[in-house]
Amino acid sequence: MKIFLSGYMGVGKSVVSRQLAAKLDYPLIDLDDQISLIEQKSISQIFKEKGELYFRKLESRVLTDILEDPSNMIVALGGGTPCYGMNMDLIKNNTSSKTIYLKASVEFLTERLSKEQDSRPMISHLVNKADLENFVRKHMFERAFYYHQADVLIDVEGKTPQEIVTEIEAKL
Repeated sequence: MKIFLSGYMGVGKSVVSRQLAAKLDYPLIDLDDQISLIEQKSISQIFKEKGELYFRKLESRVLTDILEDPSNMIVALGGGTPCYGMNMDLIKNNTSSKTIYLKASVEFLTERLSKEQDSRPMISHLVNKADLENFVRKHMFERAFYYHQADVLIDVEGKTPQEIVTEIEAKL
């Protein structure tokens, strides 16, 4: 089985996926880390030097390779991965895939992202917290359709990563 963790940036996909992989003894692939490894550049550098479209095409190719691998694994998707091209359809049409949507409110995400804004290429240009909140709200609205196609929805607010992992295990 391949377990895909989706959700908006800052929701905790990377942390939860590491703990879930350890608990289930599955290998972990963080899609952004995999892309950085292939390109030998940070995601920020890829966005800056080659643009979002290049990144999204590469992301889809890497996702396709992951889906073709017969191994069990945990995959932490990028926040926009399910929303581009046919990515969500590719995942959903793979019979060995299970998708988990880690959900949080706009306010929760804004607060969390405001602390790491400089390291996130999609939001590093925003000047203040109000702009960040508007950006997150708009994106969440646009992406909700894709995120809600997940097999399992987990609300992460007020929960530790371990509590989230336990909840995911119970719903698999």
